[in-house]
Amino acid sequence: QWTYQAMVHELLGINNNRIDLSRVPGISKDLREVVLSAENDEFYANNMYLNFAEIGSNIKNLMEDFQKRKPKEQQKLESIADMKAFVENYPQFKKMSGTVSKHVTVVGELSRLVAERNLLEVSEVEQELACQNDHSSALQNVRRLLQNPKVTELDAARLVMLYALHYERHSSNSLPGLLTDLRNRGVSDRYRKLVSAVVEYGGKRVRGSDLFSPKDAVAITKQFLKGLKGVENVYTQHQPLLQETLDQLIKGKLKDSQFPYLGPNTLRDRPQDIIVFIIGGATYEEALAVYNLNRTNPGVRIVLGGTTIHNTK
Repeated sequence: QWTYQAMVHELLGINNNRIDLSRVPGISKDLREVVLSAENDEFYANNMYLNFAEIGSNIKNLMEDFQKRKPKEQQKLESIADMKAFVENYPQFKKMSGTVSKHVTVVGELSRLVAERNLLEVSEVEQELACQNDHSSALQNVRRLLQNPKVTELDAARLVMLYALHYERHSSNSLPGLLTDLRNRGVSDRYRKLVSAVVEYGGKRVRGSDLFSPKDAVAITKQFLKGLKGVENVYTQHQPLLQETLDQLIKGKLKDSQFPYLGPNTLRDRPQDIIVFIIGGATYEEALAVYNLNRTNPGVRIVLGGTTIHNTK
């Protein structure tokens, strides 16, 4: 996912609001570990649900405001590297806004990893695997990325897992070939075994509901109309299943057969307070969906909890 909080957790890991930056090339002592907490970091609170491009421009605005107040210190800010240089050159800026220099460092490292691991391309194909139904294009794109030396073992295995889950029963399923491709590029046995494990755990046979886009005409039309209103961009097409489940609950349309409840036979009032607890763990993408539903449904309060917060690792 390309929102700030989810990206930080996916690429750097968030543990009790702490981010370990000790492996960042050339990191200064005071930034080896940083804290990202919405309670006491206004910039983070305002940007945690925004996408990557927006965060970069928000940091740039803060720096430009500082430059306006100190006309002597004009410097071009066209890239993340410019921003990092600016923070290093102006100790008083660093003092005045420790939070901004922290975010410049975090965003700089995210940006480096995105380029190093070819993540823009990987992510676009992941979104296509999760949200589109074009088997031949998906297969071609996964194959192409498996040949790319920049794609890490983990990212290669994850692409094949998504392919395996989505096209498990497709008449032209080419999973054996993709597993051979993984082996040929030296992906470890441990990661290759995860592909069959994920199908066994979450395949068609054991799923209670469909994770992927619906196949019947009515559902496809509904999805098409939803698509017309506009996905922000190709990197944010996917919506977690939780979004739909909560949407139906708020509208009072949740199927009793899948979600039985205690108490009287019919739910007369629409729920106002909803607590979702996911045993096994939630994701920051689901946290974003809950945040958006809270924002767009006044009078409904949703709290999300889980036994952990997942990233791919």
